[in-house]
Amino acid sequence: MSGRVVLATHNPHKIEEFAAIVATTRPDVEVTGYDGPEPVEDGTTFRENALIKARAAAAHTGLPALADDSGICVDALGGAPGAFSAYWAGQRKDAVANRELLLDQLRDIRDPRRGAQFVSTIALVIPATDGPAVEHVVQGVWPGRLAVTPAGEGGFGYDPVFIPDGQPGAAERTVAEWTAEEKNADSHRSRAFQQLVPLLAEL
Repeated sequence: MSGRVVLATHNPHKIEEFAAIVATTRPDVEVTGYDGPEPVEDGTTFRENALIKARAAAAHTGLPALADDSGICVDALGGAPGAFSAYWAGQRKDAVANRELLLDQLRDIRDPRRGAQFVSTIALVIPATDGPAVEHVVQGVWPGRLAVTPAGEGGFGYDPVFIPDGQPGAAERTVAEWTAEEKNADSHRSRAFQQLVPLLAEL
C-alpha cells in the first residue's frame, strides 16, 4: 500500500538521509518534512525522545509520523553522550563543539579502549480515528570506535570522528569519508529501518 509519512525533524540532513533509505525498499512511501512546533525532548533515553517527537508530529499533522532519536554511545564514558549527543557541548546543538568536547574527554584513551556505537531508535506512530494511535519502536546499532582526530567532509554530527567496524585495516575511514550511498546502506538508521519495513505495510 502506498502512503505518506511525516518525519518528525527540522534537520534537513536527516530528512534527506531518511528519504534515501526509505526509497530503497518502499519507493511508494513519500517522506515529508515536519513544519510544526518542536516538542520538549525531556526523555533520558533514545526511545522516550523518539516517541515524544513522533507523537507530537502525528498529532499536529494527522499523518503517520516517524521520528528518529540517535546519537553516539562511547564505552569509556559508560554509554554517554547517548540521548544527550546533540547537546553534549551545550544547548546550541553545535556539532563541531560536540565533537571537540568528546575528543577532548577521551584524549588520554587509546585503542582498543575507544569503542563506540552509533545508535538509532525510530518510532512510528500511526493515528487512529476510533481509538488510540498504533506505536512501534525499533533500534539499530552500528559498532565502531572513535577516531583520534576528525576526518572527512561528508555526513553530519559525529560522522567525522566515528570509524565503523568491519573495514580493512589499511583502508579504515570515518563515516564522513564514506559516500552517502555507502553510509545509507550500512548506518544505524539503515539497520533500524530494516526492522521497520514490515511495519510500514500498515500505512
